[in-house]
Amino acid sequence: MSSGDFSAEDSRFMQRALVLAERGWGTTHPNPMVGAVIVEDGEIVAEGWHARSGEAHAEKAALAALKRSPRCGAKMYVTLEPCSTPGRTGACTTSIINAGLSEVIVAADDPNPLHAGRAYPVLAKAGIQVRSGLLAKQATRLNRIFNHWIQRAQPFVAAKIALTLDGKFATRTGHAQWVTGQEARADVMRWRRLFPAIMVGPGTILADDPQLTARLEVETWCPQRIVLDRTLRTVLEDAPLPRVYTDGDRSKTRVFCSKLASAEKRQRLLELGVEVVPMPSTLEGSPLLKAVFTACGQAGLSGVFIEPGPGLFSSLLAANCLNMMIHYTAPKYLADAGAHGVGGLRPPLSMDQALTLDEVEHQAFGEDMRTIGLLPNT
Repeated sequence: MSSGDFSAEDSRFMQRALVLAERGWGTTHPNPMVGAVIVEDGEIVAEGWHARSGEAHAEKAALAALKRSPRCGAKMYVTLEPCSTPGRTGACTTSIINAGLSEVIVAADDPNPLHAGRAYPVLAKAGIQVRSGLLAKQATRLNRIFNHWIQRAQPFVAAKIALTLDGKFATRTGHAQWVTGQEARADVMRWRRLFPAIMVGPGTILADDPQLTARLEVETWCPQRIVLDRTLRTVLEDAPLPRVYTDGDRSKTRVFCSKLASAEKRQRLLELGVEVVPMPSTLEGSPLLKAVFTACGQAGLSGVFIEPGPGLFSSLLAANCLNMMIHYTAPKYLADAGAHGVGGLRPPLSMDQALTLDEVEHQAFGEDMRTIGLLPNT
């Protein structure tokens, strides 16, 4: 196996494979997004991607799309190291060998320590040339949820916040619709579609009565919905219940509360088909949040997308529970010290004590700016 020495043509083919991989956005969990192309004589002759868990992997999908045997000298470009264990759909290395491909170019190695690099000697033994590392950073970034999950068996946790230029979530009355414009809000829906679960606190439920669904042009999709409400104050006694407890997807709603929360309120939710998860009353702050995410992992949720208000956001930062920030900034000022902003955690005495994101990306959506970055030590 070799790495490096990639041509502009190699990059073009792998970039196409990455575009194909992204077609599995949100549909492949707990599997990764993977794309593959087959190239003969400098032209793409077949394409494939992993569409959803249990269906054909990208390599097999591309070979099936070819509908014939590859010609002598055919190459495959694939965004993730081919699997070398049978699994549910058979090892992709076996399919590649049987097809008679001459070369396989890989973007990123398998992140699973038990499998990383195992495909390469298998392919090399069959006489197939292998090169790896082409656009590896982009391929790894695409599968942050899968990579984190497969290595740690804990959900990858991202928080989305939308703030004015002076760092405010909402006016002092709580009015926040809308901080950002339509294009940025549409991008939020795309992120909701990526994660298998979405989480909010009680303040968001009471202020906005959100649906917590991904409303896209092609579909409306409901992830697993998680509400953190220790005292069950979102179970209203003198007003209609929030939509997440009464709509057609209420069975996808899971409420984490204290064991001391009202038994009557818990029973009311259970009768509606909402899952209730009582947590030890001794757990607060960081221990409670860590226990919640551990429970999410035990439930098989590989990623959690959080849309926190000021209080929950501050608690998440203090608990060091976040892996990634998705931060939208609108060109607005509320210019009001009493407006809802990011709560205080610890007063840094110098700028070098600031919490600084890694692997930062910026992108404009209309007049708004999105900043994505990883939290340190994640």
